[in-house]
Amino acid sequence: MDCIELFKKAAAAMQTDPRYLELDAARRENDMDQELQGLIGEFNLARLDLNNETSKIEPSDDRINELNQKINDLYTQIMSSEGMVRYNAAKAECEALVNHIDAIINTAMNGGDPMTVNAPQGGCTGSCATCGGCH
Repeated sequence: MDCIELFKKAAAAMQTDPRYLELDAARRENDMDQELQGLIGEFNLARLDLNNETSKIEPSDDRINELNQKINDLYTQIMSSEGMVRYNAAKAECEALVNHIDAIINTAMNGGDPMTVNAPQGGCTGSCATCGGCH
């Protein structure tokens, strides 16, 4: 079995990890949350209205300020909703998982021992050029 097939199997296994399962459950719950989806739709429409207003030959500063305020208020409502808080926490956990996997791959590609790689501390960027060390 070549390394691509092994990585495919590892990716499938990753989808059974509790961190991924929590992210997927939070995503599905948010998709079913009609109130949240309504806020997101309203947010997107307000952004379109703002883009239209700023594209005008003579945009109205008052209208731009009003739309910016509406967008900021909706964004705050969306991001502070229980579902989005849960989703963002789960997303951060999955990003940490992916960063750990990336550190393992980068270590191996640079000739190091992938078995010695610990989870990056302080947020791995995925670039060894900015790395303070993974282990």
